[in-house]
Amino acid sequence: MICCLLLTPNTIEYRPIVAKKRSSASTSEIDKLLKTVKQMAGPRIAHATLKGPSVVKEICIGMVLGLAAGSVWKMHHWNEQRKTRAFYDLLEKDEISVVADEE
Repeated sequence: MICCLLLTPNTIEYRPIVAKKRSSASTSEIDKLLKTVKQMAGPRIAHATLKGPSVVKEICIGMVLGLAAGSVWKMHHWNEQRKTRAFYDLLEKDEISVVADEE
């Protein structure tokens, strides 16, 4: 014996289905069951709708990310310039030397 859980909009029924010879009556029963399953709450549930990409939003996000990355790169570049300038200033004042001292 096979049991079936029948879900209708207002009730939940647990029915045993007895295997019998295939006849027009059992086919109509199956058709009714399939119609009931198709009429369940699926279409009535609010599903999330997927929208395509927003061009304006993509442009704004790209500009913000580009400006942020550019700012970080410029700060790095300025820091390296400052280090190089400080090195050459110290070299010019003879505070440092690139030649190794002889012993």
